Amino acid sequence: MSVTDPIADMLNRIRNAGAAQLDVATIPYSRMKGEIVRILKQDGFIRDFSVEGEGVKKTLRVVLKFSRERKPTIRGLRRVSKPGQRHYVGTAEIPKVLDGMGIAILSTPAGILTDGEARRQRVGGEVLCHIW
Repeated sequence: MSVTDPIADMLNRIRNAGAAQLDVATIPYSRMKGEIVRILKQDGFIRDFSVEGEGVKKTLRVVLKFSRERKPTIRGLRRVSKPGQRHYVGTAEIPKVLDGMGIAILSTPAGILTDGEARRQRVGGEVLCHIW
């Protein structure tokens, strides 16, 4: 099945798995999705992830993280740049999500970076999503 916006599809799968209190979300693999999930693990939003399968059948297996009350660690996800309306920012306009309580994920010439890493490296790019 063809998906118009694979990043939004991934974010929705993670959001839905958290709302249903599922421990694992399974997502079709791409390098960009793999980098976004790597950032989520690095910043403590998910417990772990793995890439399974071979060739075009690869999938990302994302293990979600919950609080003691079984509430998901990821409180919100928002797709910013969409296929019909891209959102590019320079170094000075990189957004702070909830005054630093969340992260913005950007696609830059230096790769997929968080807002803080993009500021440190002084690169702008396309704002993919906000996560808090």
